Amino acid sequence: MSLMACLLSAFEAGDKKPFLRSGTWRAVLQRPDGQQIIFNFATVVEKNKQLLYVINGSERLLVDSVKREGDSLWIDMPFFASHFTARVLPDGNLEGIYSKSYGDKKQEIPFYALYGNSERYTEPAKPAYNITGNWDATFGKGKHPVQAIGVFEQTGNGKVTGTFRTPTGDYRYLEGIVSGDSLKLSGFDGGHVILFVAKLDNDSTITEGNYYSGLSGHETWTARKNARVQLPDSYEQTKLKPGETRLNFRFPSTKGDTISIQDEQYKNKVVVVQILGSWCPNCMDETAFLSDYYKQHRKEGVEIIGLAYERTTDFAGAQKALEPFRKRFAVQYPFLVTGVAVSDSLRSQKTLPQLETIKAFPTTIFIDKKGNVRKIHTGLDGPATGKYYEAFKQEFDEEINTLLKEDQ
Repeated sequence: MSLMACLLSAFEAGDKKPFLRSGTWRAVLQRPDGQQIIFNFATVVEKNKQLLYVINGSERLLVDSVKREGDSLWIDMPFFASHFTARVLPDGNLEGIYSKSYGDKKQEIPFYALYGNSERYTEPAKPAYNITGNWDATFGKGKHPVQAIGVFEQTGNGKVTGTFRTPTGDYRYLEGIVSGDSLKLSGFDGGHVILFVAKLDNDSTITEGNYYSGLSGHETWTARKNARVQLPDSYEQTKLKPGETRLNFRFPSTKGDTISIQDEQYKNKVVVVQILGSWCPNCMDETAFLSDYYKQHRKEGVEIIGLAYERTTDFAGAQKALEPFRKRFAVQYPFLVTGVAVSDSLRSQKTLPQLETIKAFPTTIFIDKKGNVRKIHTGLDGPATGKYYEAFKQEFDEEINTLLKEDQ
């Protein structure tokens, strides 16, 4: 019998209970090159409904679309067009396939999950070094290396949490371990499927770093501890073209109406334009923040507009992809569908020709009461970055308050 036939077979011998056992699981995504991307999740039953929480560091990502028929299990991640199709084995553990759609392409990775194991990495050796602090990291070699900052916190038993900050966003919540002189960090949220491994030469040098993503992605990296390392200014990466001061756009919203930045409802208001995509994990974090902010400050004269660049140019497909964001975060501001794919090299010219280019998702544009673009913020330091996320929220609030106090 083929693997897919096994996965779809609903009535093979095994645990026939309608729900998975409640508790913590250790899941392994098995890449063809032998690398394992490991994460944990917890299962619970609430109000006669099976729920699952993906665990990365301090994050508990709710997964509420879990369906079981006999020994077959289907788990839809809340975002990023990713899914699990699994078989419940006679011993109660799981095996199956993780799949993720990238527009017209699809990746599939075999996986298994063991019940009752809350440790991400087992049998660790005593850590030789402590990597707590900031690290100046470089990904890739040659003409176009990417700068990043590793922000890590290590406990006495070698457990590590943190993330990498980059000029275009962060890698969200990572969790792992220092075992001897080896570092392992992994993260999974349905969008990020990532593993970092490296050798610690000493307290301040990381070498032989490898970064694995998805089914086959791979990059090398190195890092040196540096408490003073900084990323480029987030407000200097994306700029208006010379002579331009205002945006001018008009797109359909996911509700079917057409909205323009020139509409009456945005006149004499402070407007934030969010450039996003439903495929973007950092956009998920920013949407959660902006949605809450809008609910709290809308009456003060603040408006937000989301401009979405999806993997498809089809309106219905984009509308469907954005719906999980809108529903999960109870978004009350409009999402507009640009109709231009994120992969389109002319996406800026076709949608926001006043900008030199759209460098990152998310990008956040602040517009004053007179309709002038005042600042453009590229990327996001999300909640996984800790104090940097708090600094971003404070800067955002201060910028809005400054614009609100200005005369029309």
